[in-house]
Amino acid sequence: MSLLFNGLCSNLDDIAKLSCARSRSISPENFTGEKGKGGMATEGTGASCARDLGQGWKISPSVPIKAHSTFTLADICSEGAIKHIWLTGGCECWRWLILRIYWDDSDIPAVESPLGDFFATPLADDYKPLHSLAMCVHPRSGLNCYFTMPFKRRARLTLENLADNDAVIYYQIDYVETKLDDEIAYFCARFNRVNPLPYKEVYTILDGVRGKGQYVGTHMFWGVNNNGWWGEGEIKFYLDGDTEFPTICGTGTEDYFCGSYNFDVKGQYTEYSSPYCGLTKVTRPDGTYQANTRFSLYRWHITDPIYFESDLRVTIQALGWRKGGKYLPLQDDISSVAYWYQTAPFTKFEPLYDRDFLEII
Repeated sequence: MSLLFNGLCSNLDDIAKLSCARSRSISPENFTGEKGKGGMATEGTGASCARDLGQGWKISPSVPIKAHSTFTLADICSEGAIKHIWLTGGCECWRWLILRIYWDDSDIPAVESPLGDFFATPLADDYKPLHSLAMCVHPRSGLNCYFTMPFKRRARLTLENLADNDAVIYYQIDYVETKLDDEIAYFCARFNRVNPLPYKEVYTILDGVRGKGQYVGTHMFWGVNNNGWWGEGEIKFYLDGDTEFPTICGTGTEDYFCGSYNFDVKGQYTEYSSPYCGLTKVTRPDGTYQANTRFSLYRWHITDPIYFESDLRVTIQALGWRKGGKYLPLQDDISSVAYWYQTAPFTKFEPLYDRDFLEII
């Protein structure tokens, strides 16, 4: 008898295949994901609403996370892979909710990012649709991630609330228990922000990665501090010992995000969202208190992963124009999330910034 499909490559070619995978899901209605244990709560945020209906009638749809505390969203002890994460709710600032994911027995988070930035949507108070293969954001704040996240022994997801008020979170983590191939790598994501970028310095999207793997995506939230066009800078991927010059060098910021000519259609920045890339949000000055233009952009390397054997560094220039047709190094407010897969062990990065520095003002 042939080995059954392990359920990890769930595309239209695979969806008809029988599988050895076991579907499980963790939510406030089943904190452990155990078989036959969903909807059993007798206490929870919906208990008052269900007082005339009783057990099984949406008694625990969400969790309150106390101010200045960390809540464990899931702690899975098996072999398998997370296939989908849905989450909504929160607080006034998604930058004040920090998502961390730990694989197997590591005490170093492979994923560490403010919640909204991880889902390529930094601002909680201004919905814009995002329709892509890796991330989707639906009305009015439904955050979805579809990156496959394998684990060999354990997966632990936490959410830290940096705010002064409690946050009510609704979430569902869909995963499979299954046998992994030996060559499977671990999903990682890392947030960074520089505000302002020092003059004539390049912005670092990712550095310090050691091991074998592939880079699979970038989200950027870019606040412009100058008039004029801001996106002439080149993205550069330094692979496997590259020093001064990279192996892969782009030709412009909008080019990397698969647009062209300043995203300008009839004199206006034009938003777009597609399976692999998008400019989903342009925050425009309003003539009074909203003074800066900001851009939310994503690019997924799903069909074109950037493979590395031993190390990886990713940078991008902030470059505009001076008079006379000369480039102007910019001093912008730039933040990003890098997404990649790699072998263990994981890099121990510097701690994330404090709450005040994370805030978008």
